[in-house]
Amino acid sequence: MADDVIQIEGLKKRYQAVEALRGLTLAVPRGSVCGFLGRNGAGKTTTLKILMGMMRADSGTARVFGLNAADAAENVAIRRRTGFVSETKELYPFMTVEEVIQFTRGFFPGWRRDIEERLVRVFALPLERKIPKLSKGMHSKLALVLALARGAELLVLDEPTEGLDPEAVEEALQAVVSVAAEQESTVFFSSHQLAEVEQIADRVSIIDAGAIVLSEQLDDLRANYRMVQLVFAGEAPGTGLEAPGVERIQASGRMVSLLVSRNVDDVVERARARDAVSVDVRPVSLKEIFMGSIKAKAKI
Repeated sequence: MADDVIQIEGLKKRYQAVEALRGLTLAVPRGSVCGFLGRNGAGKTTTLKILMGMMRADSGTARVFGLNAADAAENVAIRRRTGFVSETKELYPFMTVEEVIQFTRGFFPGWRRDIEERLVRVFALPLERKIPKLSKGMHSKLALVLALARGAELLVLDEPTEGLDPEAVEEALQAVVSVAAEQESTVFFSSHQLAEVEQIADRVSIIDAGAIVLSEQLDDLRANYRMVQLVFAGEAPGTGLEAPGVERIQASGRMVSLLVSRNVDDVVERARARDAVSVDVRPVSLKEIFMGSIKAKAKI
């Protein structure tokens, strides 16, 4: 759609015997803060590198601002409008923090000195220190400054809080949200920390084995997903609880837990028909939704 900043269709990428992306299709709406979730090796970093022109897909298309990420000239235009934090956060080792900021500033006419100075102060970055002398957390903070201060329409962040302590994570997340709101930027970020995603994202996309398994508004997930916990008088039934909307079934003795994405009332009615002596329905966390999405439905 025209209002999607990122449009990905059928991306495939193979590294020798490893199929990193298997026809990945994804859209990121303009103005959204989209958390990109997946296990290690699911294809998150490969996807971000393709968007930024650092890697070529074997097939499929990736467009940012309507521009083809695989076209060299168009990708230069994409990167001019994008703030990117890579997974490795590599910086010039012979420079100081101040020199890296000054060097980067010169490439972006829309650079925001006010944001730069504010974040340098909030993150307590040592301007005179050489890059190799920075801690892992300081590397992450500096990478965020370089991405957030460039006046970008899109922020693509790969594990942006890696190496930060809890207090610094809070500062970094607040910086991302405030700068994105101030500049009306779209944010597409990968993270292993589900609590961070829940804190700032309004949309979640989950990738597993190189394909998107779920992509929805976070509020819709919270509103629709439920955990239905059943207790039976005897051993739980081996079949009959599968139904549209049941994403995952876990059984242990007399108890069964169903992760349900829709049709909760129908699932409860089916459970009662199987003589469940207790039926409890409760909201679920993003962690439970994530775990249910990346694992095949368990058989009982």
